[in-house]
Amino acid sequence: MNAEFFDAIADIEREKGIPSSYMLERIGLALIAAYRKGTGESEAENVFVVPDTVKKTIRMYVRKTIVPTDEDVYDPEIEISLDEALTFDPSAKASEFVDIDIDTRQFGRIAAQTAKQVIIQGIREAERGMVLQEYSSKEHEIITGTVMRTDSRNGNVYINIGAGKDGHGDAALLPGEQMPGETYNDGDHVKVYVVEVRSGTRGPQIVISRTHPGLVKRLFELEVPEIHSGVVEIKSISREAGSRTKLAVYASDGDVDPIGACVGPRGSRVEKIVDELRGEKIDIIKYSDDPAEYIAAALAPSDVTAVTVLEDGKSCRVIVPDDQLSLAIGREGQNARLAARLTGFKIDIKPLSQA
Repeated sequence: MNAEFFDAIADIEREKGIPSSYMLERIGLALIAAYRKGTGESEAENVFVVPDTVKKTIRMYVRKTIVPTDEDVYDPEIEISLDEALTFDPSAKASEFVDIDIDTRQFGRIAAQTAKQVIIQGIREAERGMVLQEYSSKEHEIITGTVMRTDSRNGNVYINIGAGKDGHGDAALLPGEQMPGETYNDGDHVKVYVVEVRSGTRGPQIVISRTHPGLVKRLFELEVPEIHSGVVEIKSISREAGSRTKLAVYASDGDVDPIGACVGPRGSRVEKIVDELRGEKIDIIKYSDDPAEYIAAALAPSDVTAVTVLEDGKSCRVIVPDDQLSLAIGREGQNARLAARLTGFKIDIKPLSQA
């Protein structure tokens, strides 16, 4: 019986990836829970379980303090007289301990059910822990998933991202994380950005997004070898998903053109990313340590006449040709807004005629 029990634990480790040591620990807790249920001693702390993986046995003991006589036994659950202790251990002595073997067959049906629930709960917790551990390492990375279904009530799109050892597990793409105008059909393969992995009451929660700026950053890292190798660095990203993204890049090697590297031969690299983002426009600009130069570049595609950084170091005044004012501001202020997010400066744009 014990040998079959240990074989079953080994099967669980092979099939679910749950370590045998963890399962033996949970089984020990289950047996103790059964003991407490069967004896009514809910506070009993002197019970312990000893598994032997070599002999394939599990033994359970209750440890009691040895007192000189029966009259000295005040709490039979934790104390035992010397005469009785000698029946278990011939070398027993007063003031020492004796470990008494417990026959687990004495546990009733209710106690056994308690033990079963503890073991099942242990398996669930272990599986959740493995998913949490597996996907915690994938935070801020891209995962390709498969659209499983769309909930018409709340707009959530459930995407299978292969969570867990068995390859099952859906993550919800919430409406706020979906790109405007993008449709999701069952069976579609879609790239999502893992924003966060956290522990929840119903298991690990994997927060995914299609709107996060990190998605654009990771897509460029996948498509541009110079970024992957570290020669070209993405300094900053500002994004309004589904519409426009601004990307500031810098090359540590003076012989490398960071913008050209990102665009690729005949625009092939950036084109793949634009296709993945369903036509989202991408402005790639060259980062500069000079704030004025950086801000002027960030306002592309408009021309800039002058940039003055104000005394607070967080604001600037930009002068543009009159015919470039609407282009600099952008539709509904989008270009100026993205440039401000990209550079970290509050930007006040004025036409040259008012300068």
